[in-house]
Amino acid sequence: MSGGGNNVVNKVFYATSYHPIQAGSIDGTDVAPHDNGVRRALLCYNAGLYDPFGDSKAAGDPYCTLFVGRISHLTTEDTLREAMSKHGKVKSLRMVRHIVTGASRGYAFVEYETEKEMRRAYEDAHHSFIDGREIIVDYNRQQLMPGWIPRRLGGGLGGRKESGQLRFGGRERPFRAPLRPIPHEDLKKLGIQLPPEGRYMSRTQIPSPPRRKGSVSDREEGYYREEERSPVKREGSYHGHRESERAHRRHNKDKEERSRVESRSDRKERSRGREDRYGDKEDVSGSRRSNHGEERPHKRHKHRRLRHHRRSSSRDHHSSD
Repeated sequence: MSGGGNNVVNKVFYATSYHPIQAGSIDGTDVAPHDNGVRRALLCYNAGLYDPFGDSKAAGDPYCTLFVGRISHLTTEDTLREAMSKHGKVKSLRMVRHIVTGASRGYAFVEYETEKEMRRAYEDAHHSFIDGREIIVDYNRQQLMPGWIPRRLGGGLGGRKESGQLRFGGRERPFRAPLRPIPHEDLKKLGIQLPPEGRYMSRTQIPSPPRRKGSVSDREEGYYREEERSPVKREGSYHGHRESERAHRRHNKDKEERSRVESRSDRKERSRGREDRYGDKEDVSGSRRSNHGEERPHKRHKHRRLRHHRRSSSRDHHSSD
């Protein structure tokens, strides 16, 4: 069980899977629908009425495609392409329009040439302005988020108003961590849906879009491997978070200890090499002291000779007088 503690409460939770009831909950722990939109989305979810790959217009690579929302209805395809091309080479662009009137619906899908360019636009284009309107950018949840239900069927994420039909779990409105631990065992006994899968992050971090299999970065790959080694198996969204966090902390501690040991061995090797080159440390310091000792008497003798020469010359001068 998890969900309590200041280290969790101060963070937010980004879901990697979608469930209509929990998407309508501020912390993802609700178990019953609370408005007609959620009931409609739950019906489509349970009956499998929505097919995320059934849209024939949704062509292209979903891992290279961005969703762009809150676009001005006056913005054209050319203007949007020019604005999004600042972040990478745009391969294709589809502005969603009304099937009867042809008017813009205020959102579009932009496909880039590479996944790297898509991720750059995902970070940089979010909350930028096009035609005086602030846009939002997200990954293609329609095809990459399991269980996704669009807004027209009661699902979706986001929303501008603080009252009415809000949806949580996305980039704009992540789940807030629950104040009390979630009793997963009790939920299982009652047959209640467990909280969604995902991960905790700080409020300043940017959630990363899903990666194609086999393209996980080295840092994330090490984190996932450490989670797999953990004896506690993650169930649901919040279960096992503390265990994985402890394992991650142990991993960082081991890395610091290894680097500390390596630095000590490097210093020992350097000291050995210096001894082999110059001999014993005491001999080196002693030789330096002896050299300085020889130089100083030499200088004093030189000054004495100069003074003796001056005195003898002055005597000769007085005797001549």
